[in-house]
Amino acid sequence: MSDVQAEKEVVPEEALHDAVEAADGQQVADIVESNTSQEVLRQASLMKAAERDQLIAILAPEAAAELIEEAPAGLAANMIEGLDSDVAAKIMEELPSDTQADIVNDIKKRNAESILSAMDADTAEDVRKLSQYAPDTAGGLMERETFTFLSDETVGAVLKRMIADDEEYERYRGQHPYILDQSGRLVGVVSLRGLLRNKRAVLLADIMKPVISVTPDTSQDELVTLFDENPFLGVPVVDGEGSLLGIVSRTELAEAVLERAEHQSLSRQKIGDELRSMPTLLRSRRRLAWLSSNIVLNIIAASVISAYEETLAAVIAIAVFLPMVSDMSGCSGNQAVGVSMRELALGLTRPVDLFHVLRKELSVGIINGIVLGILIGIVAWLWKDNAYLGLVIGLALSVNTLIAVSIGGTVPLMLKNFGIDPAVASGPLLTTVTDMAGFFLVLSLASLFMPQLLA
Repeated sequence: MSDVQAEKEVVPEEALHDAVEAADGQQVADIVESNTSQEVLRQASLMKAAERDQLIAILAPEAAAELIEEAPAGLAANMIEGLDSDVAAKIMEELPSDTQADIVNDIKKRNAESILSAMDADTAEDVRKLSQYAPDTAGGLMERETFTFLSDETVGAVLKRMIADDEEYERYRGQHPYILDQSGRLVGVVSLRGLLRNKRAVLLADIMKPVISVTPDTSQDELVTLFDENPFLGVPVVDGEGSLLGIVSRTELAEAVLERAEHQSLSRQKIGDELRSMPTLLRSRRRLAWLSSNIVLNIIAASVISAYEETLAAVIAIAVFLPMVSDMSGCSGNQAVGVSMRELALGLTRPVDLFHVLRKELSVGIINGIVLGILIGIVAWLWKDNAYLGLVIGLALSVNTLIAVSIGGTVPLMLKNFGIDPAVASGPLLTTVTDMAGFFLVLSLASLFMPQLLA
């Protein structure tokens, strides 16, 4: 973050909300300008979809594009997809080509085609081509915008063009000038230092150096190796005939590697790229997909204990489900921890958003708690042919799931507020609390229904 961004004033959410509600374009623009992109994105993620769409539509296309470019993939797609096609097209045309392709791949095909149809024909065709490449290949990571000159141009002519079109060439910062022949084939590369050190009448063909290139299907891992072995700012991507297709920058690759590592970490918690700005039912369904199947694993673990049931008192039938209730609740809580950690890292959530996060997690916790409680309750009922056992276990898991997601979503924010690393402390705190709550719920409910359990 630049010093200028760091010094920007943070405007309260109410100010942006009121400006959007009043459709005051100038005030919205002033608020966005006076905040960092990260802060505006955080406020946008707290808005309802319709209000967020209105915010993006009010902004000038350049400002909206700058905001969307900084957003995580899922949020960026949501910020485009709900807009009118003409508005979305104008914003899309201001985005880098790789970001355009990512958004097209993340939104519904019908919506994507509607937006592409409203864009400049050549730009839309480029986006269609880019969106066909796998995201973890050079084709999926490359930008179509390239810093190129022809081999028969002189150093003087190139420098003159760069000075005359300073703003145009600013977008190529981080690229070396690549040299093409008359057919558009990549034939070499020159350094900016090389341009400045040679006489103005010298041809680029005389000072260019051989260039290492890759094909669109080069894997991300191969690119990582290439950049590790060479001090490149970027590497050109060429087709089978040697024509230049685009550039994979070192920065873009580094971001892709970090994103993959983050995705793998979140995948282990079975939450993927979830954000709380996504629809509640979608978030609930994505979490339930793994939590429901995890019941099977817990039943297998519980069956080991139940093998000794005949030698134990009737209360042991309850004890069999104690680890299941605490483990399932812990899984739900860890999902909530994962989402909060991700949004904290992206700047989409801050400690001040505690009650917003709690409200969002309660909505998911109620749905998931009911579904998981019914599932495990049916299992307990059928296993012992006792509906009250199913009621005790199901109700305990439902309530404990609600407690777990509430704690899991909010504890990282509270720890962050007190200067404690949430990544280190959230897990142990969550596990301790959910275990205690789970055991208390199961045993207290069992005590309440003991006559029916022993019947």
